[in-house]
Amino acid sequence: MKISYNWLKQFVNLDWEAERTGDLLTDLGLEIEGIESFTSVPGGLEGVVVGHVLECTQHPNADKLKLTSVDLGNGEPVQIVCGAPNVAVGQKVPVATVGTTLHDKEGEPWKIKKGKIRGEVSMGMICAEDELGLGESHDGIMVLDKSLKPGTPVAEVVDLEIDDVFEIGLTPNRADAMSHWGVARDLRAGLLQNEVQRELITPSTSSFHVDNRTLKIDVEVASNELAPRYCGVTISGLKVESSPAWLQNRLKAIGLSPINNIVDITNYVLHELGQPLHAFDAMKIAGNQINVRTLPNGTKFVTLDGVERELHEEDLMICDKDKPMCIAGVFGGIHSGVTDSTTSIFLESAYFNPVSVRRSAKRHGLNTDASFRFERGVDPEACEYALMRAAIMITEIAGGEITSDIVDIYPKKIEPHQVVLNFESAARLIGEEIPKETIKQILTSLEIKVNNVTESGLGMTIPAYRNDVTREADVIEEILRVYGYNRIGFSEKLNASVSRTEPVEDHELQQVVSSVLTALGFNEMLANSLTSPTYNKLSDQLNPDHNVEILNPLSQDLSVLRPSMLFGALEAVSYNVNRKLKDVKLFEFGNTYHNYPDGRDEQKHLSLVVTGDRNEASWTEPSRKSDFFYFKGVITAVLDRLGIDGYTEKQVKSDIFSEGLLLAKGKQKLAEFGVLNKKVRKHFDIDSEILYADFNWASVTNLVSTENFKLQAVPKYPSVKRDFALLLDDDVKFGELKAAAMQTEKQLLKEVSLFDVYTGKKLPKGKKSYALSFTLQDDKKTLTDKQIDKIMAKLQQRFEKDFGAQLR
Repeated sequence: MKISYNWLKQFVNLDWEAERTGDLLTDLGLEIEGIESFTSVPGGLEGVVVGHVLECTQHPNADKLKLTSVDLGNGEPVQIVCGAPNVAVGQKVPVATVGTTLHDKEGEPWKIKKGKIRGEVSMGMICAEDELGLGESHDGIMVLDKSLKPGTPVAEVVDLEIDDVFEIGLTPNRADAMSHWGVARDLRAGLLQNEVQRELITPSTSSFHVDNRTLKIDVEVASNELAPRYCGVTISGLKVESSPAWLQNRLKAIGLSPINNIVDITNYVLHELGQPLHAFDAMKIAGNQINVRTLPNGTKFVTLDGVERELHEEDLMICDKDKPMCIAGVFGGIHSGVTDSTTSIFLESAYFNPVSVRRSAKRHGLNTDASFRFERGVDPEACEYALMRAAIMITEIAGGEITSDIVDIYPKKIEPHQVVLNFESAARLIGEEIPKETIKQILTSLEIKVNNVTESGLGMTIPAYRNDVTREADVIEEILRVYGYNRIGFSEKLNASVSRTEPVEDHELQQVVSSVLTALGFNEMLANSLTSPTYNKLSDQLNPDHNVEILNPLSQDLSVLRPSMLFGALEAVSYNVNRKLKDVKLFEFGNTYHNYPDGRDEQKHLSLVVTGDRNEASWTEPSRKSDFFYFKGVITAVLDRLGIDGYTEKQVKSDIFSEGLLLAKGKQKLAEFGVLNKKVRKHFDIDSEILYADFNWASVTNLVSTENFKLQAVPKYPSVKRDFALLLDDDVKFGELKAAAMQTEKQLLKEVSLFDVYTGKKLPKGKKSYALSFTLQDDKKTLTDKQIDKIMAKLQQRFEKDFGAQLR
């Protein structure tokens, strides 16, 4: 937010340097992010001096040009070629000397150079008003007062505005400081703590009066909840034209472009007092009626930017008898605004519901100075005051008369907050005891009314414009920021307590898993927790009724908290694939959110997504596609690193996978992973195969091993390998065979692996062949053939009994 220092001084008479004032404002919580210099004329007329025309003759080679000799005050007259019809001997004129930089109407710089015009040397330029940025006239050169001395800088003799502009990084809660008046209020409070007494000067409205009652506009507010207060007045007989220079300069200093005197005054009052205003052309208000109401969903409305918009049924509109004219608190309509032919207006000043304004602004993608303030909450008590201030300015600058009484619809007054402050609480939170009289002085300087004072505390009434001060802690924060954070002393001792921690911290586990995955070529991603509700249609397992909906979403695509990690991962894959990054390996830690009938549920997950090749091709190794078994190896690597084993594998029952597995230990589900089905991929325009895994992080952390590692010597005795070729039914899984084998021989069987699968035509229908390898080892002695044969016989019997296996 930009604040003009000259403008600020109209409220607080102060002669400090801008940097010193900026430091105080920062200490008060209004952080100054930068200070810029402003001049009403770009370049500040540097290099432009008063010249005295000594001679003026006809140019020998051009009928419309003159040769002039001009005294610039340095004793050596220069020749300047001039094409202005009004140049004459004896005039004092502004001269842009050689090397001076001027700016055109678009603000583009251009430099004055020594040159020849039709064969004659020209050493500068005699300027018109518009060429200097001092006016619009280009009928001839600008003629100055004859008493001026040649060589005097023109910047010293014209009305040039020079200002310092503060860029304030305003926090969202400080709605009270969204104006020069609000900043001045804080500045005065800060000055008092620095023992600088200054009065807060507020614009007077005592001259406001109704001239006649010839133009009455009837106002009806349908919803006092959406528009708690609505004020208006009519002004007739005015003339729309350019604003005076001082008003234009005030607006230019804070980055606004002047439009016309009426619009400029409404913008001026908005930035002066923080109250948005809107001026309607009274002749365009059908039936002389203003109706503040909502309209049916889908109603068409064209805003000032020429865009036709479809209204939502909750959008509050300012309407006349026949049509909508303005989105309340957001943006005006193209057919009701002030134009050059306007002679009478209806001036609006209101307090609109902040939530309603924000929703309408976001729905239509609009962000205006008015909506910025209404969303955060303006002062409901300032509506009439700001209206009177603007009406007085309009009659003084644009002429006209006030032709109606002020309409003020305010059925239910917004009551200020009542807060009680305990002095002991203040001292405890601040860390230091501030004198009671100082506390009272600070509160009074902030216009917080102190109702009563006791030994233990005081009772206060908080003004309505301080909607961020509702609790005792808020009041203490106000006291501290005005008193000065830098004035609070530091203790020489630092006390701390050691808190109880879990055996394994969550962030430590995340770091361990992240290290494993990055070593395997994965990159960590971070997706938005907000997502689109349309993704629920991609899986029957996602019930739209269980979505956690955002009350005031930025857009429909970000209107619910994500019920699954999958869709953010697929958005990232789609983004990368569309930019020719075909090989993608990503992982993310994050939460999912559900709103079940028995309450809301938030679960932490680890998601993995892979597509493309697992490695890049090189001269030593060709590229290999990422397949299901590679992905299973990644899942296993994560669980092995965390010391989790003994889990079972089952076919996953999820419609997002075309094939996949569920890993579980007991009743705890560890992870689901597999190949995503085509329907889900196509929704994100992804043609390549996608592998996806979802870990239930709570189950993982519950099962992670917290025992210390045990070291053992490398076995002295050799291991032995034996193989089986088994004929099995198609539905038998390797995991089931491995589990049965490990249960059959728990001591000497160290490893079971599958090294060949055959499903050829030579086998009976519904059968397959598995080649299994078994590793046997005794840590205390060498195994004998008799022992080995006995174990293999036991395994064969178990496979034949449980799975109907046959040795081939």
